[in-house]
Amino acid sequence: TRSFCYVDDEVRGFLALLDSDHVGPVNVGNPHEFTIRELAELVLEVTGSSSQLRMEPLPVDDPAQRKPDISLATRVLGWEPRVDLRTGIERTADYFRHVLADS
Repeated sequence: TRSFCYVDDEVRGFLALLDSDHVGPVNVGNPHEFTIRELAELVLEVTGSSSQLRMEPLPVDDPAQRKPDISLATRVLGWEPRVDLRTGIERTADYFRHVLADS
């Protein structure tokens, strides 16, 4: 599984850290886990794409789970992600639709 954090949430987390007195590492990310297949299917749905998914074997050294522990960021910075995966993909797709329309 993987965790995806929308850029606005990441920036808010980094700014909260900069504005704090905390010294040391803090995980800033989104702890909600998704498979790559779930991500790909959501991208197809949001974009209306008719592309077909192709499955490939995972690399041997690929970690089975990537999930940040954001408890310190929540406790010390009062920070947590606000944008869920679907909303983040929708915003990203809208951004690129506008960029492509303007070019």
